[in-house]
Amino acid sequence: MAPVAPDDGEPIGTAVTATALDETPIAFADPAYREAVVDLLGVIAYGEISAFERLAEDAKLAPSLEDKVAIARMASAEFAKVGPLHDRLTALGADPYAAMRPFREAIDSFHDRTDPADWWEGLVKAYVGDGLADDFYREIAAFLDADTRDLIVASLEDTGHAAFAVDRVRAAIAADPRLGGRLALWGRRLMGEALTQAQRVAAERDALSSLLAGGVDRPGLDLAAIGRMFTRLTERHTARMAELGLES
Repeated sequence: MAPVAPDDGEPIGTAVTATALDETPIAFADPAYREAVVDLLGVIAYGEISAFERLAEDAKLAPSLEDKVAIARMASAEFAKVGPLHDRLTALGADPYAAMRPFREAIDSFHDRTDPADWWEGLVKAYVGDGLADDFYREIAAFLDADTRDLIVASLEDTGHAAFAVDRVRAAIAADPRLGGRLALWGRRLMGEALTQAQRVAAERDALSSLLAGGVDRPGLDLAAIGRMFTRLTERHTARMAELGLES
């Protein structure tokens, strides 16, 4: 959701994307690749539904009618992203609901552990927490065929929440500098929880683990590449916190 540009480092899947996965029919002839795509589309689709639900809840905490309407519009935009993901899953011969189901517990657990205490924590969570998740999915999407990759990138586009959150949080901190310290601690907690969730999602699904290991057609775990990926995720988190006027 955040307008933070990626750094100059290449995603760890670039080499695979440029070779065997350029041709969609060839790629989907591999059952392991198809399974990985179904998993990724499933987790992102459920994540969008979850984002819709959370934004709808955040709207109840909005301090003004203008804020309430703005958040409600963003919630609607998040839900609108689910349809194309489900359509892609159906086209692959998968049941969209079966594809989402394995990720429900992990995502719901993350949100239960990071339930915001107020409007400000909700804004930071939507900006920082969702931004981290989106960055993680973009890293994995780098391994995919062009059509699937483009669909995923489109589904992760910001719906306006980034600029909204930055504007509101910065103004609130200017009015009450003490709020900045609390939200900085909250942002660091979100970082840890989000990375733990990303690792759990990948570890529990063999197909996604294969992508992170270097692609479904490349055996062996490239720990150095994975380490660089998590470094990039951390750097982008730091950039988002700075945009909010918070220390990471």
